[in-house]
Amino acid sequence: MSTQAVPHHVALDANALREAVEAHQRYLAGRSGGRRLSLTYADLSNCSLEGLDLREADLAGAKLEGAMLARTNLSRAILFGADLREADLRRANLRRADLRGACLRGANLASADLAGCDLREGRIALQDKLDGFRVLRHEHRPGELNYAVLTGANLAGAQMAGAIAMAVDFTDASLAGAVLSGARLHRAVLDGADLSGADLGGADLTGASMKRAVLAGVNLEHARLDDADLTDVLRAPAPLAYVDDRPLDEILAEHEAYCETDGARGRVVSLPEVDFRPLRSLRGRKLTALVAPRSILFGLDMQGVELQGADLSGCDLRGVNLQGADLRGAKLTDAQLARADLRGARMGPLMIAEGRYVRTDFTRASLHNTDFRGASAPRARFLDADVSQARMAGCDLTAAEFDAADREKLAWIAPQAAAAS
Repeated sequence: MSTQAVPHHVALDANALREAVEAHQRYLAGRSGGRRLSLTYADLSNCSLEGLDLREADLAGAKLEGAMLARTNLSRAILFGADLREADLRRANLRRADLRGACLRGANLASADLAGCDLREGRIALQDKLDGFRVLRHEHRPGELNYAVLTGANLAGAQMAGAIAMAVDFTDASLAGAVLSGARLHRAVLDGADLSGADLGGADLTGASMKRAVLAGVNLEHARLDDADLTDVLRAPAPLAYVDDRPLDEILAEHEAYCETDGARGRVVSLPEVDFRPLRSLRGRKLTALVAPRSILFGLDMQGVELQGADLSGCDLRGVNLQGADLRGAKLTDAQLARADLRGARMGPLMIAEGRYVRTDFTRASLHNTDFRGASAPRARFLDADVSQARMAGCDLTAAEFDAADREKLAWIAPQAAAAS
């Protein structure tokens, strides 16, 4: 099998690019005159394709260095061997995209969705009448993922075996079930990352920061962890949860009975520093005024739960489903809520007596990539909270308290929310 150099990148003028994109929109809609976007080896450096629907587009080998692709839909797109160095891919949809051999060095993929994508090494083979198949070897770029920003990104199930990802920022990213066997993650930042069920066999994690990372069910066989920071990592929970030799669910049932009968039955319970994960679900339960500071509720289904006035300060609530939950007056100071789903949740003031209210308090909470869309949080406190990449479109934030710097962030995240605050 003979080899040849990568074809010369073809520059595309603005009119030709616009026509190609419009034809692709017709293709996706099934309208006449539609044509799938095929810009293999095109020079699209520093082009703006922000927010476009480019599903299934063929951009193999394209030069997209410095391109603006924030919020662009590239699901199932072919980006084999593409040059995406320094590209802006924040919140881009790259689900099941073919990124084999692509260079993402220094790219910003904060909160991007890369679930099921393929980031392994790759080569293109083209058929030739005389030589049969010829392999196209891409320009050697040491460190295809080095220095990329993947904070809050969804990489669940991604294929990254053998990836070179030194000094990459995976803070609060989801890497559940990802294949990272043999990956070079030297000095990578994996603080708060969800690595549940991931394969890190033989990976080099020398000097990596893995503070608060979730390592439940992770394969670390033959992995190098020299000088890695494993402070407060979250490992697999016990199969059953007991508190003072009593089943946790039994204790919660007493608290729930107290709430349902206005104190006629059951009792109020205090459950500080308890791991609730063995319960798997608190969906729809009535747990008003529950006292459970510094507890672990990671990944639980808590849709519709009633936690009015609850003390959840310092709790690990990363990735929890709190859709439609009642959190009025809840204390969530210092809580970790990265990737939590709070769509439609109620977080306004809770009346505790005539003319007396308690506000929901997110002071110093980690709300990175938290989904507040359609929620109600009037007068809630977000002082010194990390709201970077939080989704707040349609959230009622009337008279909510934010630091000045966070108001500026909200102006980009959700202009209406910023105005309301």
